[in-house]
Amino acid sequence: MSKAKGKAQEMKGKLKKGVGDAVDDREMQAEGRREEASGQARSKAAEAMRRMKKHGDD
Repeated sequence: MSKAKGKAQEMKGKLKKGVGDAVDDREMQAEGRREEASGQARSKAAEAMRRMKKHGDD
């Protein structure tokens, strides 16, 4: 897992959601929200794994 990939996916979702808002496309808005949430989850999971590894080495 990669925190950077999660952040990239989150930004992609925000962009897609914004475009969906601009063109009034509900499906695109929903897809953007899903991608954003998925990216946030991926980032948090990567951060948790990093912390576990860091504390496991102590």
